[in-house]
Amino acid sequence: MNVAEVTGNIAPLAFGIATIGPALGVGIVVGKTVESVARQPELQGRLTGLMFLGIAFIEALAFIAIAVAFIPFP
Repeated sequence: MNVAEVTGNIAPLAFGIATIGPALGVGIVVGKTVESVARQPELQGRLTGLMFLGIAFIEALAFIAIAVAFIPFP
C-alpha cells in the first residue's frame, strides 16, 4: 500500500480551501472602501456601488471554485 494514496472524497477539503481566497478578497475590498469613504465622504454612493460590484465578482469566482471542487476526476 502506497503511503501517499488518497481514498475517499476530498471535495469538502477543496471546498474549505476554496473559501479562503474570496474571504480575504472581500475583506480587502470592504476595508479599502471604508478607507476611501473616510478620505472622501462625498463619493460614498459611487464607492459603495463599486464595492458591491467587486464583491459580486469575487463571490462568482468563489462559486466557480466550489463547482470545480465537485467535478469528478477519473
